[in-house]
Amino acid sequence: MANVPQIPNAAEAVARYGKAGRDWIAGTQIADPPADAVVADFATLPPGAGMAMLRAALRDGIDTVEAAPQSLRALFAEIDHEPHWLDHDRLDRAVGHIVRHTASYGIVLGAASLTAGAMNAVAGMPLVLTGRYTSQAAVRSIEVGAWLQEILTPGGLRRDGAGLATTVRVRMIHAFVRRHLLSDGDWDTEAWGAPIPQSYMAFTIVEFGRIALAAMHQLGVRYTRAELDDIYHFWRYVGRLNGVAEELNPVTEADQIRIAELYALTAVEPDDGDRDFVRALTHDYLAREIAELLPFGGAWKHRVGVSIINGMTRAFLGDANASRLGVADTPFKHLPRVIGPAVGGVNEVLARIPGVNPLRTRRAMANYPGLMAEQRSRYGVHHDLVDAAPDSAGHPAAAHSA
Repeated sequence: MANVPQIPNAAEAVARYGKAGRDWIAGTQIADPPADAVVADFATLPPGAGMAMLRAALRDGIDTVEAAPQSLRALFAEIDHEPHWLDHDRLDRAVGHIVRHTASYGIVLGAASLTAGAMNAVAGMPLVLTGRYTSQAAVRSIEVGAWLQEILTPGGLRRDGAGLATTVRVRMIHAFVRRHLLSDGDWDTEAWGAPIPQSYMAFTIVEFGRIALAAMHQLGVRYTRAELDDIYHFWRYVGRLNGVAEELNPVTEADQIRIAELYALTAVEPDDGDRDFVRALTHDYLAREIAELLPFGGAWKHRVGVSIINGMTRAFLGDANASRLGVADTPFKHLPRVIGPAVGGVNEVLARIPGVNPLRTRRAMANYPGLMAEQRSRYGVHHDLVDAAPDSAGHPAAAHSA
């Protein structure tokens, strides 16, 4: 991938999208220079010192960190500066819009968003090489849920908010993984470009944004234009905090659609590693979650959950893409088409009754922590991110080793 022609359909991407296509192709070669510089400096410090500095800077401000590397100061100069376009009221409204439909959002993030990401073997290579998702799909999913819980809280993305701190930690985890892959010798830069590069970081924002929203629409969750604009504004700021450069960070729905199209156009065909990832995600985690909702018992309950989630994945990805990922064909692929119009009609009626949507939002916000606590208890997960996991000793982002 060192040369543009090695990226599938690179010339077509540039011809079709112009500057946006060129930025996308270039972005596959660029990682996250500010965060990568911090990780390089942390490697020269005693074990644990770097992460202690990071956490102190997040908690108390960079000026309180004694002997902070210049790279860390530069990173926090970026984090502490709020862009002129940022509107915290819009962020808080977006949180309410998303959390109001928590159940649908949770389903589509797994069955639509993450599986769509698996359609590119190179983008999924870090997950395959670290191996943690295929061996601990539920734990990894709950870690993502822990991050979402912090950012999907009113005020969570303010400078002193837990969501901002958690997002910066996610960014640093990616930088640690990137350094580990490059130094371990498993990463082929010539063939694959930069690990976790700008382009795929931008697509991750689209996974949580446009791809999830389109799948929710299939399930009957129909947002107004103003609500959608709030949500895209929210993910734009998350992208900025997570290190996506301005050239690729999506601003509007049209930007997100274009990024999804570029991702699909330039993708490397999914391989067995991607199919293993999708199977672990759907069978070991999502099917179990679906089974918990079924109003009956029995040993075959999980098999029904697998059939349902496979069908939902096919509905969201389409038959051809689902087959490329090894997702079995089931009659439940017709479920969104059956329930979507009915659910959409009910939501539309409720939205027209004054005060109902605000009430639904308040109830959902109040119930959200309890739902997450139940899930943590079900799987015995008591940490938030991988850098704090009790079994993270060998992980490059472990707090005591970084």
